[in-house]
Amino acid sequence: MSHVIEERLAYQFRKPELLETALTHRSLTPTGGTRNNEKLEFLGDAVLDLVVSDLLMQQFPRHQEGDLSKLRASLVNARVLAEKARTLGLGKELRLGKGEEKSGGREKESILAAAYEALLGAIYLDRGFVAARRVLARQFAADLKARASGAVEDCKTRLQEITQRIFKTTPTYTLVRETGPDHAKHFVSQISVGGRTFGRGEGLSKKSAEQAAAMEALHALQVEAAALAPKKAPGGEASVRPARKGASGMGGER
Repeated sequence: MSHVIEERLAYQFRKPELLETALTHRSLTPTGGTRNNEKLEFLGDAVLDLVVSDLLMQQFPRHQEGDLSKLRASLVNARVLAEKARTLGLGKELRLGKGEEKSGGREKESILAAAYEALLGAIYLDRGFVAARRVLARQFAADLKARASGAVEDCKTRLQEITQRIFKTTPTYTLVRETGPDHAKHFVSQISVGGRTFGRGEGLSKKSAEQAAAMEALHALQVEAAALAPKKAPGGEASVRPARKGASGMGGER
């Protein structure tokens, strides 16, 4: 018979004892007589960091390390993990000592977050990394989608700030193609600044196509900025790298 946590996770343990250990708080075994979830928490923490990093790199292939770190920090923290634990009903299933029970341990953020990590460690030991990644991909699907929308919106804002500072104007988005039936439209948007094209984006709505175009334009600007930046000569003096033929400032016709 499946445990209620297994049903909510859509995951069946091969070794049910791992789940039992993941749900056992150290307050139940203060003398160390019975296994508790501390070591599984330690393992689950590492599994969580690796899987979320992997998912973020897949979701945001053009993001820099700093942006990815910020996104990971917004997902992997006690508050978020405790909420995941509450959604699964982990609090009710925990095995606590009498003292922790009386002090409201089933609702403590630190205990819930630790139990969630222990659960991930148990899954990893039970079936390996692929299984743990599959579970976490489901668990964090909505979070990643929400941050993807916010991150792309942020690209539009950042692009506008950059173009205003460098070119003294704002980007112009032009719908260049619209295909498909009404229930499954496909849009292609082109972005230009001062009459110069910086990129195109595709999406299932005009808004998403514009967002994708903004992301590509930001990437193009980063590439051009790197190409035009002075380079250090072997002796330590800065040497100016010549601009590409026909280029004027950052960006160019595509």
